[in-house]
Amino acid sequence: MSPTSLPIADRVLTELKELPLPSAALAFDISQDHKKYYAACFDGVYELDAETAKRRQLYKHESYASGVQIVHASSEVISAGFDGALTWYSLASGKTVRTVKAHNFWSWKMRLSPDQKLVASVTGQYKAGGYKYEPAPEREPSVRIYDALTGGEKANFPHVPSVQAVAFSPDSKHVAAANIMGEVRIWNIASGKQVAGFTTPDFTCWGIIKNHHYVGGIFDMCFSPDGKHLLVCGMGPMVDPMAGNGKQTWQRFAWQENPARKIAQIDDKDAGAGLMEAIKFHPDQDAFVMAGRLNQGKWSAAIFSTATGRMITATDSRMRVTDSAWLQDGKVLAISGARQQERPKNGVCPDFGSIKLYKFA
Repeated sequence: MSPTSLPIADRVLTELKELPLPSAALAFDISQDHKKYYAACFDGVYELDAETAKRRQLYKHESYASGVQIVHASSEVISAGFDGALTWYSLASGKTVRTVKAHNFWSWKMRLSPDQKLVASVTGQYKAGGYKYEPAPEREPSVRIYDALTGGEKANFPHVPSVQAVAFSPDSKHVAAANIMGEVRIWNIASGKQVAGFTTPDFTCWGIIKNHHYVGGIFDMCFSPDGKHLLVCGMGPMVDPMAGNGKQTWQRFAWQENPARKIAQIDDKDAGAGLMEAIKFHPDQDAFVMAGRLNQGKWSAAIFSTATGRMITATDSRMRVTDSAWLQDGKVLAISGARQQERPKNGVCPDFGSIKLYKFA
């Protein structure tokens, strides 16, 4: 039996390659031929050659670039930033096509629909709305959806800020968003109606020392390939909100049931401490990856069995992981992130961003 034909339960992660970046990579996307990587970094959007690791900066946002996706039909890159803007950039002409002011605050997360026709971005700043420190009402729609080809706004939806995660259903008909309070809302895009919603308390907590506010939240989410389930990840409750030592956490929900039902969650034996920021189903749907920043424990990226919920294999990537993608029909896992920034050497700041590739076989 060849290594790539092993059952998923018997596979392991083996590091293959690292593509360095000058600053932290908050998100990335990959060309259809897997020859180019596009990374949203602190200092702009970069293109990397998959073979040579040669890189070039394409353009900048006015603040950190926080998301990036490729629209294959138009050969354009769409990026989002902490400046609240969405920017369309033509790979053919090497010029910016348009910039849309989507939010008055940061774009926390941006996602392209599977049919590549829509792009969603979520925003929001947590502010105390009363003496109980309940979140203040949103000042703008927390979820906005745009036409991926024209940049025209297609829809916007309300949520409780801050909203930090967004995902499209596999058929591109629904969009889900989740916030710092562990609340998930799901809308039918065409009708504009909210079709599902639930709150899980396992991703947020009240900061009882140092900072009196809610901390944590759901930081990433994805639908299962069959559309029936929704995976969410983030960080569990912590005593010290400044320590970032909440439980590494994922949960899976049957979101179409009324009420939505939690059907699985991480086993305590598998969980360390840290903020989980990336989650994605394996193409075969029988496993998924969760990754993020390690605070205490042994791993920052791990593969879990969909059937049992138990960990299959894991690795310490030695960086904070911000995004993930499967390549080669699930035989390769790519993750982006950053190591701790070092002091300048001879006036030059060492690279601290990265995209890493792992063999999953």
